Amino acid sequence: MRLKHAAFTMIELIFVIVIMGILGKFGVEFLFQAYNSFINSKVNNELQANSESTVEFIANRLQYRIKDSVIARTGISAPNFQAIADASGSLFQVLEWVGADDDGFRGNSLPNWSGIIDLDLSNTNSLYSPETNTTQENNFIKALSNNSSDINDSALYFIGSNSDIQSGYGWNGQINDQNQTMHPIKSDANISKFLPAVGTGNFHDVNEHYKLAWSAYAVSMEDFNVTTKMGNLYFYYNFQPWEGEVPTDGNKTLLMQNVSTFEFTSVGSLLKIQVCTKSNLLEEYSLCKEKTIF
Repeated sequence: MRLKHAAFTMIELIFVIVIMGILGKFGVEFLFQAYNSFINSKVNNELQANSESTVEFIANRLQYRIKDSVIARTGISAPNFQAIADASGSLFQVLEWVGADDDGFRGNSLPNWSGIIDLDLSNTNSLYSPETNTTQENNFIKALSNNSSDINDSALYFIGSNSDIQSGYGWNGQINDQNQTMHPIKSDANISKFLPAVGTGNFHDVNEHYKLAWSAYAVSMEDFNVTTKMGNLYFYYNFQPWEGEVPTDGNKTLLMQNVSTFEFTSVGSLLKIQVCTKSNLLEEYSLCKEKTIF
């Protein structure tokens, strides 16, 4: 009995070669498309998440801004500034404002500061604020500022008072006159009283409703690369312009990298911000997020 050896016929070999050719042509292209789709999806999700969280972070802090205090600068160290209503456009890279201490206003069971002045029990030398506890507010500010600020670095803003953007908030330097918009204070032995800060004179133009502020804030576009046309977005906090401080005297944290655009505009009391970002993995691909803050 003879043994038979199995083998490919010529037709079978040709058929296999044709199949391999088809797979070689379209299979690689399919894998490339699948990989490219994965990269696009990954980049898009990362840009979406980063830009969304950055815009929300800025908006949450702008929500408690003293609305008349918002200014813009062309750079973080630029001495000149414009009121936000006059400063929309790509020329300005820094958004800066004074924020009311909303967390201290909420307090725990009671507010640390009540926002009310009893005018009958107040005078030009001291302001009585019922249900205010300057000791608790002092501890609260110390905790948030890592012990670099306290109640004696704070200032009061009286709602409805005249607002002078040039000198009222300290953007041009330290406030030494209580006639300005912000009123620097210090605490008293009576935890419900505010005294004028040393060297600022007596209180003037006081009304019943106030907001307490212990920090100004700034968002700044920096480290811009002219080749990639991208920069980094930084957040500054824990500085007091009414004491003559500027953003670089406070704390600085990185908000977002690879930012191609940071723009803002104001219509009345509304403020609109936009953040656009790019990825180094994809050319000519950018994603923008914007938000309007009341």
